[in-house]
Amino acid sequence: MRYSKDHKQETRDRIVRTAARRFREDGVEAVGVAALMADAGLTHGGFYAHFPSKEALVAAACAEGFGESQARLRKTIEQRPPGEKLAALAESYLSPGHRDHPGQGCIAAAIGPEIARHPAETRAEFTRGLHGLLEMAEEAITADGGDPAAAAQAVAAMVGALILARGAADKALSDRFLEGGVETVRRLVPHRAESPAE
Repeated sequence: MRYSKDHKQETRDRIVRTAARRFREDGVEAVGVAALMADAGLTHGGFYAHFPSKEALVAAACAEGFGESQARLRKTIEQRPPGEKLAALAESYLSPGHRDHPGQGCIAAAIGPEIARHPAETRAEFTRGLHGLLEMAEEAITADGGDPAAAAQAVAAMVGALILARGAADKALSDRFLEGGVETVRRLVPHRAESPAE
């Protein structure tokens, strides 16, 4: 039976979405192709009709994962007025919900350490996603009246704090990492001068 191009694209998209979720939840190395295809409701043999290798899927999943999380973060930022946009980004990124549900979250914190050991082509796709995250932080900090050059500090603080918060078995310590990350990012935007007392 022959399928339409649309059907093939829809199947590929389903595989990529499933991979992006599973890689964020369990890590790239822990998820095999057979298990991933079963999770997507497909047979293992069909994988190579869509991807030449698992590595090609990892790159596609990076793009998907960054796209999903950045779309959500952008909505959060847009709902806040200038002066609160970078804080909104940090509060959303470093929320307990994001920490506790990595399958729907930012792929940078979920698989960043693993990606460092992958081929250059995969790291290039991951890097494109990092640029997107950085640009979003630059836009937020600029709208807040801060220096866009500090956006790299904001992204590094958020991703690093989330990795540590997820790794800590002690909930109180995990919460401290989240709170500390938010506070670090807040300090990157100068506080608006208070009106002098009359």
